[in-house]
Parts: sequence; C-alpha cells; structure tokens
Amino acid sequence: MVAIRLTRVGAKKKPFYRVVVVDREKPRETAFIEFLGQYDPKTNPAKINIDVNKYEEWLGKGAQPSETVRSLIKKLKSVN
Repeated sequence: MVAIRLTRVGAKKKPFYRVVVVDREKPRETAFIEFLGQYDPKTNPAKINIDVNKYEEWLGKGAQPSETVRSLIKKLKSVN
C-alpha cells in the first residue's frame, strides 16, 4: 500500500518537512517514490507548498494520505 506522508528534514530543533509518496511499510526517513511538496511549521504563518494536482493523481491511484497531510491540504485549499 502507498501512503502520502511527511518526512522530516532540517536541523535539530528546526524541523522542515517534505510531503512524499512512500510505501506504507517503510520507515519515516526512507527513499520515496515521488516528492509532492514541503511544509515549514517554523515560519509565521506556516509555509505549505504542495502540488495539489500530483496529490489528487496519487489519490486516484489509491494512495492513502496521513491525517496531517490531509489537514495541510484542507488549509491549503481554504486559503486559495
């Protein structure tokens, strides 16, 4: 099964996340299938940059988003 979730990058105490498509069974920081965007929670307001077209394409293929990614997409769509 394929999942759309966050993977952490960035320095200690300065989190920065990538939104990626990855095999659900793999650990969080592993090789990903496709990069969809990024999320920076430390800026004010938080930066959310996700390719919604790719996201919806992967949903059509059966990928399951995590709760966090789902909420980020809702925030992104409500702003636009």
